[in-house]
Amino acid sequence: MRADRLLTILLLLQNQGRMTSRELANKLEVSERTIFRDMEALSTSGIPVYAERGSGGGWLLSEGYRTNLTGMKAEEILSLLLTNPSNLLDDLGIKDHFDAAFQKLLAASPAAIKINAEMVRQRILVDGAGWHQSKESFEHLSTVQEAVWEERQLSIKYRRDEETVERIVNPLGIVAKRNVWYLIAESSGDMRTYRISRLTDATTLEERFERPDDFDLEQYWEQSTQQFKKNLPRYPARLRLHQKLHSRIGQERYAKILCTEEASDASEWSELDIEFQTLNSACEIILSYGSLVEVLAPEELRVKVVSEVRATAAIYR
Repeated sequence: MRADRLLTILLLLQNQGRMTSRELANKLEVSERTIFRDMEALSTSGIPVYAERGSGGGWLLSEGYRTNLTGMKAEEILSLLLTNPSNLLDDLGIKDHFDAAFQKLLAASPAAIKINAEMVRQRILVDGAGWHQSKESFEHLSTVQEAVWEERQLSIKYRRDEETVERIVNPLGIVAKRNVWYLIAESSGDMRTYRISRLTDATTLEERFERPDDFDLEQYWEQSTQQFKKNLPRYPARLRLHQKLHSRIGQERYAKILCTEEASDASEWSELDIEFQTLNSACEIILSYGSLVEVLAPEELRVKVVSEVRATAAIYR
C-alpha cells in the first residue's frame, strides 16, 4: 500500500507540479503527518523532492526530473488521455486503476503533450452514460466479469417476462450500451445476449470452457444490434404536420420518417409517412404534439387519438 502511495505522490508532483501537504493528504486520503513521512522516504531513496516554504510553497520535484514516453505518436497518446470512464469503470470496480494508469501515462509523456492533453480534456468530453441516472441493478456484474476473465462456466437465473429461467452458459464478453450492461454468452450452441440487471442469481462454476476461435465480440454486438433493430415491430401511419414540428419529429427515438410532401409557400402544413413501433406508442407521441399534428391514416389510430383526447377532456370538465 505504501509503495503504491509513494508512486502516486511521485506521479502527482511530476504531472501537476507544486502541491501542498494538505492537497496531497486530501488526494490520497491520509494525514499530513503521513505525507511528511512519505516525502522523507522518497528523498532517502534518491528522488529529488524538496519543499518550498511560504504562502505559495509546497512540495516539488527538481527541475528536469522527467521520463519521456517513446514509441508512441502524440496523437496516439492524446486519444488515450481523452477517454472518460464515466460510471462504467465504477461498475467494474476498476476506476482507481484507470486513474493510476492515466497518471503514469501522463507522467511519461513529454511536456508539450501534457499541455495539449489537459487542453483536450477541458474541451472534449466522451460520456457513455445516459442523461438520466440508471436505476438498474448490477449486483451480479462482478461475478459475470470474473467468469469472463477466467473462462469459467456460469450458472445464471434470468428474469424473462413473467418467469425466471435457469441456464449454464459460457460467458464470452460483456458490453455496456450507455449505462446498461449486457452479457454475451454461448448457451446450448447458440449465442445469447442477457441484460445483466435481469439476472436474479449468478454463480461461477469450476468447469472451464473453450472459447471459440472465430468469435469477435465487437462484430457480434454490431450484428446483434442490427438484427434487433430489424425485428422491432413497425406501425406505419400518415400524418398532417405543422412545420414547427418538422425537426422535432425527426428526433423521436421510436419514430422514423419515410417520406415527406413539402408544404407549399401558402401553407404551413405538410403530409408525411412515418413508421412508429406500435399503435400505443404512436398515439402517445402524437398526443404530445397537441393541435400541431393530425392523423390521416390508419383509421384505428385516428379513433384511438380521439378517444384519448375525449377522456382527457372529461377529466377537466
